[in-house]
Amino acid sequence: MLTYSLAHWMAFLSTAVLLNLSPGPDMAFILGQTARHGRRGGVAAMFGVWSGAAMHVAMAALGLSAVLATSALAFSLVKWVGAAYLVWLGLQILWRRGGDESAPDVTVPNTPRPGAIFRQGMLVSVLNPKVAVFFLAFLPQFVVPGAGPAALQLALHGGLIILVAAVIEPPLVFLGARLASALSDHRRLGTWLEKGLGGLFVGLGVKLALSER
Repeated sequence: MLTYSLAHWMAFLSTAVLLNLSPGPDMAFILGQTARHGRRGGVAAMFGVWSGAAMHVAMAALGLSAVLATSALAFSLVKWVGAAYLVWLGLQILWRRGGDESAPDVTVPNTPRPGAIFRQGMLVSVLNPKVAVFFLAFLPQFVVPGAGPAALQLALHGGLIILVAAVIEPPLVFLGARLASALSDHRRLGTWLEKGLGGLFVGLGVKLALSER
């Protein structure tokens, strides 16, 4: 049971690495929280996104993702909620600094708790229906007849995708935190980076809203 060839693992793991390196709302959220709140915020965001991805894997293994793939109404509902959430996060970032580059740094008092960042990361992942549809289309390609129950194979490969993320993303968070710390004294640059991050989330929300299945 759950016995696969070397070619199978090479194809799967190379695809999983490329998947985790590709830009998207999840990666943007993790790096954005790292830039704004340091390593602690980045780690909280990372675990939140992983939790959301685990929910998508569970839904794919149980067949629930098929509802999003086949129901236009369900897909559109989740898509618009997810898009609105990304835009709301972006606008929060844009409004927080108020465009006053000479104002004193107020980042520390306004820093959300790790639990709040964790929940935001989970929602960013869960409310992206394209992730659910992707898992439903991607994971079955690695189901091998005779290697075990299909649901178990789907759960195994989905869990391994998250495990690959656990190898790739922490170094990016630590590097991003060090870079953000080095730039912390440059308030003007920090303000523009903050605005850029807010604009990125708004853009990702608009892109999700305009996306098709």
